[in-house]
Amino acid sequence: MAEIKKDNLEKALSMKEGKKEEKKEGRQEMPKEMEIGFHQGALNTLLNERNELIRMIQQVEVVMQAHMKRLEELGIKIKMSSEKKE
Repeated sequence: MAEIKKDNLEKALSMKEGKKEEKKEGRQEMPKEMEIGFHQGALNTLLNERNELIRMIQQVEVVMQAHMKRLEELGIKIKMSSEKKE
């Protein structure tokens, strides 16, 4: 097994941090219109993803309800822990 030299590791980590700082300082600002478009596009994508996730959850719920209904027909009562308590 190769020996790990602590000095080399610390030097590598400090170089990596230095590069991150250089990138932050040296980065160019995006024009306002471009940044607005970027954020609008990101929100549009996330809204579509959220809507698809909701649709998937609804489909899973329908299938679960069908299984629970059939089990009740077979005489098995199911109590879901996620149901709201009154």
